[in-house]
Amino acid sequence: MLRDHLKAYGTADDGRLFRAARGGRIASNEYTSLWQSAREKVLSAEDLATPLAEVPYSLRHAGVSLWIKAGVDPVEVARRAGHSPAVLWRFYAKILRGQQHQANKLIDKELGAP
Repeated sequence: MLRDHLKAYGTADDGRLFRAARGGRIASNEYTSLWQSAREKVLSAEDLATPLAEVPYSLRHAGVSLWIKAGVDPVEVARRAGHSPAVLWRFYAKILRGQQHQANKLIDKELGAP
């Protein structure tokens, strides 16, 4: 989807992916209005009443959380998210700590390797 968007619309002169209809930055009130409208169109009434995707940052947080849960190295996750590893640990410590079982499996597998 991102590649299709770039082919169709390119980027703003300063490299931003999205720009206002008349060019320039999208004002936060416009962005918020568009986000809420999109939420209303795609979420069920039940989900709409929850904090699910309440703000655009929710998608970023979900993406970073997915990478961590998928087993991507935390240093790589931090790099892709534009964080330092210290910031990643501060905000995602609960998820990172939840990977102990997977880490133990990897260590056990390696210890059993010839």
